Amino acid sequence: MDEYDLIVIGTGGAAMAAGIEARSRGNSVLLVEHGPLGGTCLNIGCVPSKNLLAAAGQRHRAATHPFEGISTSAGPVALGALMEQKQALIDRLRQAKYADVADAHGFPILQGHARFIDQETLQVDGQALRARHGYVVATGVAPHIPDLPGLGDVAYLTSTTAMEQQDLPASMVVLGAGYVGLEQAQLWAHLGVAVTIVGRFAPHAEPEVADVLLGVFQDEGITVVQERATEVRATHDGVEVRTGSERRLTGQRLLVATGRFADTSDLALIAAGVATDRRGFVVVDENQRTTNPRVFAAGDVSGVPQYVYVAAQTGHVAAAGALGQPSAVDYRGLPGVTFTTPQIASAGLTEDQALAAGHACECRVLGAQDIPRALVNQDTRGVLKLVIDAESRKILGVHAALDGAGELMLAATYAIKFGLTVDDLADTWAPYLTMSEALRIAAGLFRSALPTSCCA
Repeated sequence: MDEYDLIVIGTGGAAMAAGIEARSRGNSVLLVEHGPLGGTCLNIGCVPSKNLLAAAGQRHRAATHPFEGISTSAGPVALGALMEQKQALIDRLRQAKYADVADAHGFPILQGHARFIDQETLQVDGQALRARHGYVVATGVAPHIPDLPGLGDVAYLTSTTAMEQQDLPASMVVLGAGYVGLEQAQLWAHLGVAVTIVGRFAPHAEPEVADVLLGVFQDEGITVVQERATEVRATHDGVEVRTGSERRLTGQRLLVATGRFADTSDLALIAAGVATDRRGFVVVDENQRTTNPRVFAAGDVSGVPQYVYVAAQTGHVAAAGALGQPSAVDYRGLPGVTFTTPQIASAGLTEDQALAAGHACECRVLGAQDIPRALVNQDTRGVLKLVIDAESRKILGVHAALDGAGELMLAATYAIKFGLTVDDLADTWAPYLTMSEALRIAAGLFRSALPTSCCA
């Protein structure tokens, strides 16, 4: 039986981080993968979606820019060529950031399906393996398919298969208006598809932020139906979705984007003594340790926020814990970005979360019409919201719907993590005519609601 100090199941961001952590401590490590090298982010998540969103955004700007005297055009889309370019990017990153990195750090990757035999032993396609110190489960998530009447009778798309299409449909209904649904809906709309999106719109965003994006979607001709889908039916030319109010929404294709559940299929976690919740996510403590003290879990499969940088950090923590040096992830000021146009982004607590945590909070909302960068861009659809503790005046949360909102969130995370006050932000240099300047301007609203001159 082959033995390693640490065995990691998966090869995504969490798994690679665990492997690097183990090797940095001088331990032997094996990664096991039954699918493509690189996990969700590289293959079916962040990289392909943001690549296609960037392409679709270029086309949309050419067709709709606000500048007089400038002539541009947006012709038909050769989707096959776009998909080939996307796949070439994935292949290049898979080699440079995964295969080459594994070789450089000196840990092998075994192709095959992993399954626990008991609490101490793993089997990969019939080969028994044992880890001297422990295991890390980092198998990611898979699209959740709801139990919706009629759904099994139609050829629906998921966010994965949608990004493999070779021909553009004329129309599409998107089920789910969370971050994946929002990105996918606007992606296909910007490529010329008539899109209808069904579900509670941007449910995790601050209401002021969600309202901005809702207005943009409506301006762009995306039909937004904030109802629950109750039934799906195949039609002679596509699909029909019925809602709770008996609305009938039709499209050539149906895209299901109703969240993601843990991918723990056929791992035999019960045999390993590893508990999961009702959605399959592995139950872990703050050190990423499961109910089996020799098994740790990291990344999306462990129920943490589904961002690749969180996955990587939990991978480091899980490997360190398995090797006898437990630690924990510091989530203060955790940023998140939805790559719509405009982007919606956040760091830290929402207003409701701040109140629930016992803060006497204050909030200010800056409209994009008061941001010089937005004015010169000729697009003032946007907001920036600051949430602070009223007593200490420390920044608790930053939320935005702006062009490049995600670029503001690193500074926001620094402010939250290191305890900066709203006065610190107001009194700190900000370069004029950048969107990041909005942080300083919004901070000034806590001193006076009166307007200021450009840099005053």
